Amino acid sequence: MSHSIEVIGAKTHNLKNISVKIPKNKLVVVTGVSGSGKSSLAFDTIYAEGQRRYLESLSTYARMIISSINEDTKVDEIRGLSPTISIDQKTTSNNPRSTVGTITEIYDFYRLLFTTIGTQKCPNHPEITLKKHTISEVISFVKHLGEGAKIHVMAPIPFFQKDATMESIKRYVLDSGFVRFQINDTVYSVADAIDKETIPENAKISVVIDRLVVKEEESFGKRLRDSLEFAYKTGEDMLEIYQIDSKERESFSAKASCPQCGTSSETLSISNFSFNSHYGACESCDGLGTKVTFLEEKIINGNLTLEEGAILPWTNHVYYMEILRAAAKKHKINMNVPYNTLSKKAREIVLHGCSEEFEVFHTFEGANEGKMYTTRYEGVVGNLTRRYHETEANDAFMKRISQYITEMECDVCNGHRLKTSSLHVFVGGINIGELSNKSVLHSLEFFRELKFSPSEKTITKGIMKNIVERLEFLSGVGLNYMTISRRAGTISGGESQRIRLATQIGTKLEGITYILDEPSIGLHARDNGMLIENIKKLVAVGNSVIVVEHDEDIMEASDYILDIGPGAGKHGGEVMAQGTYEEIINNPASDTGLYLSGKKQVLLERRNRTPIGYIDIEGANEHNLKDVNVKIPLGVLTTVTGVSGSGKSSLIMDILAPYLINELSTGNMVPVGKVKKIEGAKQLDKVILIDQSPIGRTPHSNIATYTGMFTHVREVFAASLEAQKRGYGIGRFSFNTKGGRCETCEGSGVKKIEMHFLPDVYIECEGCRGSRYNPETLEVKFKGKSIAEVLRMTVEEALDFFTAFPRIKRVLEVLNDVGLGYIELGQSAPTLSGGEAQRIKLAFDLSKRSTSQTIYVLDEPSTGLHFSDVQKLLLILDRLVEKGNTVLVIEHNLDIIANSDYCIDIGLEGGDKGGELIFSGITRDILKEKRSYTGQALKKYWEKNKK
Repeated sequence: MSHSIEVIGAKTHNLKNISVKIPKNKLVVVTGVSGSGKSSLAFDTIYAEGQRRYLESLSTYARMIISSINEDTKVDEIRGLSPTISIDQKTTSNNPRSTVGTITEIYDFYRLLFTTIGTQKCPNHPEITLKKHTISEVISFVKHLGEGAKIHVMAPIPFFQKDATMESIKRYVLDSGFVRFQINDTVYSVADAIDKETIPENAKISVVIDRLVVKEEESFGKRLRDSLEFAYKTGEDMLEIYQIDSKERESFSAKASCPQCGTSSETLSISNFSFNSHYGACESCDGLGTKVTFLEEKIINGNLTLEEGAILPWTNHVYYMEILRAAAKKHKINMNVPYNTLSKKAREIVLHGCSEEFEVFHTFEGANEGKMYTTRYEGVVGNLTRRYHETEANDAFMKRISQYITEMECDVCNGHRLKTSSLHVFVGGINIGELSNKSVLHSLEFFRELKFSPSEKTITKGIMKNIVERLEFLSGVGLNYMTISRRAGTISGGESQRIRLATQIGTKLEGITYILDEPSIGLHARDNGMLIENIKKLVAVGNSVIVVEHDEDIMEASDYILDIGPGAGKHGGEVMAQGTYEEIINNPASDTGLYLSGKKQVLLERRNRTPIGYIDIEGANEHNLKDVNVKIPLGVLTTVTGVSGSGKSSLIMDILAPYLINELSTGNMVPVGKVKKIEGAKQLDKVILIDQSPIGRTPHSNIATYTGMFTHVREVFAASLEAQKRGYGIGRFSFNTKGGRCETCEGSGVKKIEMHFLPDVYIECEGCRGSRYNPETLEVKFKGKSIAEVLRMTVEEALDFFTAFPRIKRVLEVLNDVGLGYIELGQSAPTLSGGEAQRIKLAFDLSKRSTSQTIYVLDEPSTGLHFSDVQKLLLILDRLVEKGNTVLVIEHNLDIIANSDYCIDIGLEGGDKGGELIFSGITRDILKEKRSYTGQALKKYWEKNKK
């Protein structure tokens, strides 16, 4: 048996015919600068070869496309490779029905648990348990009352509970063959002269079947059984035992019905707890837990008049404004005063419309004459809601109004996604929605304290084992704060990867080669130890783990390190060093080793910058934030830190950034999110939000199209002599329109193959061989290159090629400065990592002419960056601040935090144990805050680097 994975002659992408031996059943780190070839070796060579070998075992159809899938994988041979599983950073799913619970299958086991031992309660009377009672169980109850107890066996008359009269009750009792009935605690006879007596409101009315004194005699047992059977028959499967002395009434049901309203329980199945099935999904929100609405503060600029455009979504909508004017005239609403000064009634009409019909004169576009017609005014909210439900998701209208949409919790299911009946099934006193809303940590506490009867313990043994194991695995990868009900679309790439890592640990597979892509992303330095421990669990059971990583702690904990370099793109693709951590830090050829040993450091020249102003946030309570008051300094580089789930993104991305975008773009100063007050934004001219969301989701999107550079490139080709001779304009060189593109793949360069139970696969188009264009278009050359060849150039190569074109050169220079010189201009957006996408956005904004009063908000820009790349990024951010801008960064990277001017630390823990302001001030002073985990990590960092 081979003890290593031997890669021989790897030439994928920029790899330069390298050969390496990777020890098996070990934790191996592949590191190096961005674009050096780490992913080309780990994912595009080793993982791709493992995938190819797997596909060879599948059907003929699958084998037919293997050659197409692996065309870019160039390697002579790989020996000793076991089956491969890739765990990358891509967000799990944007489907609103996908949650942490569905991804990890924890929710499936929750459904099974509630189906198996859940206690059903009446939705109308939650204090009443809907339980089926046999005659024997009722007899047992009666005997436990003790000998001599006086009882009435009764059958309730539920249909007489409302609008009943004494006369109608007497007639019913007599017709049923009985002589006595009971209203609340009083017994009446049909012979009593009580016809004119009134019946108390909400009275309990029952037929008295039998009056008994409890005895041990056999004859009593027989009579009791007969009476109970008769009571069930008369009461339509309902009966009551009334204790005469204590006046206590106990209800029983043969079919688990509520004695007060007749609601029956149903035979539970796991579908009752599925929000993706019509059996369980809330009918009001279709199982989504939320509803789309349009809030006044988002759609109205109250400082403007209706004529000036106070209704933001209706800007330039002549037709709807004509109807509004007619409605305003009818209801005497002044359209020439600020909206905020209108009466409450007037604002209500503007928002929600009116029922009266009125005449409107409208001139249709392109027509010479107008027309008078009768209509109603539906209101802004009604109009937007109707059009939202009538419109396809990718429609231009939907894209235009997306900024005005607010998702509100469903008021029927309270966000739990399920029908009311499903939410009235309880385990341990809570329903499945409440259980799913618990964090991983609190869920573990709940299950450890949950008490079972002996039979329940036996029934749920396997279910509980699976639930607790999966929760413990999530806890082990630093996700204690995450709730089981959290939407998959809100999960970051790093969190998504750790969820999949936890799932893989739970499978307990052996003999697998796992390939991970920076699992430490989004993780605070405090939690690295926990992550490393869980990765090593995979190794301990007999797996090989290859991690593409830049984190110092993970490298130090690894068994073996491969350092790829020395540079990016054509300057990389070589093995600079390999060996243990000690061997790497003592190898002068390894740039990584120099940083790890402290011989090289990520440093900025200290300027001791002081803020030029502040943005005051008061009373921030979004998600887990606990009434946070904080000042955001302006004119400096500020890092926002804290453990995962502490509330950093809630404060910056959910409160501050939306507010700034709202105010600086629309002038609407209403805070977004749960916050009392935000002041100070008027000191800024512009906000630029740079997150890790993709720059595009299809092969048609790439770095050239996103930055706008491609328009100028097409202009260059259209201006060439050959293009002008042929009459080709700029449109001929677009791969998005007919004319110049390849019609086989419609300009994408690839074709999608649906693999059904496997992820969809994109293969090179056989018509254009991936060039995107038809042969005639490719015949047009500029400086000897076709437009397809230009798209295959790296940023660095294109910078030399277009040096005489300032508009193109400026964008390329900034892309190169942020460390993206290795990326091809035509590389499709879906293949870019979150960190690369974020740096492309940063470069795009840096290439524009900006004012000095801009605030840049970045979410973990260090993602995917080597120490030397972090140095480049810091220089860019520093340059922005020196120009008078503000840079606000959510970050875990200690190099960036240590070089920031100001630090805001949120904590102390994640989830409901976080959300507090731990520290705010000059970064150096965080060492004085003993509670701060960031301060503790920085202390070790500075001691090592002797700053």
